[in-house]
Amino acid sequence: MGKVVHFEIHVSDMEQAKKFYGEVFGWTFEDWSEYAGMPYFGATTGNRDEMGINGALMQRQGPPPEPNQALNGSVCTMGIADYDSTEAKILENGGKVALPKYALPGMAWQGYYLDPEGNIFGIHQPDQNAK
Repeated sequence: MGKVVHFEIHVSDMEQAKKFYGEVFGWTFEDWSEYAGMPYFGATTGNRDEMGINGALMQRQGPPPEPNQALNGSVCTMGIADYDSTEAKILENGGKVALPKYALPGMAWQGYYLDPEGNIFGIHQPDQNAK
């Protein structure tokens, strides 16, 4: 027990966040606001037969993260097939580089980004030739 089964990304601009995660990662959303009592959109992040979890975008209840502040929470990292094209989509949709692409030698390419809300997330492309 103790396996992560759901995540929540706190956002101030729900429509902007849905557009960003939909355009960059292909996520789809379902309005669960009635159940949550606030703007809350369930996020389907991929096919059921793929490894991973689904989550939600929820209305931020306080101020957004300050630039360069220490992380207070956890970071979601998305598995992707093509690092460079995903990075291009992130930047085209208002995201910013937090920690540029680097090799996890013999395993993958990894990097971290900020969404338009200032939330940090990672992307991870498996590649045994990464160095």
